[in-house]
Amino acid sequence: MNKYLEISPEVSAALAAGKPVVALESTIISHGMPWPQNAETALNVERIVRENGAVPATVAIIGGRLKAGLSRDEIEYLGQKGYDVIKASRRDLPVLAARGDDGATTVATTMIIAAMAGIRVFATGGIGGVHRGAEVTMDISADLEELAQTPVLVVCAGAKSILDLGLTLEYLETKGVPVIGYGTSELPAFYTRKSGFGVDYRLDTPQEVAAAFRAKLEMGLKGGMLVTNPIPEAYSMDPDVINRAIDEAVAEANAKGVKGKQTTPFLLAKIKDITGGDSLASNIRLVYNNAALAAQVAANL
Repeated sequence: MNKYLEISPEVSAALAAGKPVVALESTIISHGMPWPQNAETALNVERIVRENGAVPATVAIIGGRLKAGLSRDEIEYLGQKGYDVIKASRRDLPVLAARGDDGATTVATTMIIAAMAGIRVFATGGIGGVHRGAEVTMDISADLEELAQTPVLVVCAGAKSILDLGLTLEYLETKGVPVIGYGTSELPAFYTRKSGFGVDYRLDTPQEVAAAFRAKLEMGLKGGMLVTNPIPEAYSMDPDVINRAIDEAVAEANAKGVKGKQTTPFLLAKIKDITGGDSLASNIRLVYNNAALAAQVAANL
């Protein structure tokens, strides 16, 4: 056992018994929305995972410990601490562990800790990807590299539409990551159901998704699988409205020189302000939708 890894008793018992477990990230708690809505949302996501037949394992770094499965108190601790918690990617793990610091896990780091714990399915909102202008800035999310090497199935609502979706798909293709559309042949764009870009394969049931990932694992192929699950129609935003908001937010980020790991939180907060909070409401609903599907896939896996 990795001496830095701490699996909660509930998650440990579920894994030992071969029960389905779904990993959940913690960046959405500390960096995704304000207190107390962040903790309420995280606890609701855990409830939805349970209702769909799996055990939730919210992932974070607390006191230098890599945690797979958090208590309610730990979730509320991260929610109250907010931006004071470091947004942790792969590069941050050694230092945070050595110093005994806290970290909110991104998609990449949640995948790493989930794989260490033996958890194969992970639900998130949207993945990071190739940022607009990356041909100049080289700003490419570590999430894509993690998908290329870590054997975890990630259920998301597509790539965040603040990104260059075409280049993100090209990068994933180069890395050999299968991009699945759940009930769709088109890549969802986080806030909206359509992007104009196709996925590699359309699969229509949790059983089909689980079978495809099981085959990948049994072949010994490196890396994960990306399952893109469109936001429910009732909560999908008007593409013109959200794209105008994104363009305005990107322009302001460029003008203010926002770079690196601060880019996504800045853009999402700005888009929330521009849309009068509509984008945050959509974000919450798509996370709930992804949690339900991930639990159903895990139960079939």
